[in-house]
Amino acid sequence: MRSRAKPALCLMLGWVALLWLLEGVDVATGGSLDTFGIQPREPAELLDVVPAAFLHFGFAHLAANTLPLLFLGFVAALRSGVRRLLAVALLIILASGLGVWLTAAPDSNTAGASGVVFGLFGYLLVRGFIERSALDIGIGLVIGVLYGSILWGALPSDNGISWQGHLFGLIGGVLAAFVFRERLRGDDLAGAGVRPVT
Repeated sequence: MRSRAKPALCLMLGWVALLWLLEGVDVATGGSLDTFGIQPREPAELLDVVPAAFLHFGFAHLAANTLPLLFLGFVAALRSGVRRLLAVALLIILASGLGVWLTAAPDSNTAGASGVVFGLFGYLLVRGFIERSALDIGIGLVIGVLYGSILWGALPSDNGISWQGHLFGLIGGVLAAFVFRERLRGDDLAGAGVRPVT
């Protein structure tokens, strides 16, 4: 796990730095990047599903996502490795973005990394149970205690926050824990009393 710490930290610091750079460009150009947010049920907007996860509506919006993204992303990369985290993140971004595209209110424009934050939360919460890892179950429980209150943000509301992005991001994270689970090796199967079939 120590060998993963530096790449995990570098990835997440670079990710967050990119978000701040993009927001700086957006502010300096009078919100020119806001057009890459997701406007629901417009076919051309499907191209914005991925870019929208890297854009924000102001520095306050970005600041609210920065620390949770940095922390949850680092823990996920530390436990899963950088390559698997990138695959997990892509699935979360697609699930969150497509969910927004399908269900968000008409004439809305949605962007931000909060769908990824909710997805990483869901991923870390359940992956230990899926992979039968006591350490990861413990990590998931700690994550649940630290960030469990964010689940309120995945419930329908009319407060101008994209609960759809949060909900579908959460679903994407849980799905990613199943899709990208580590396969049990033959020795692990034997230890569990299962004979691998070749």
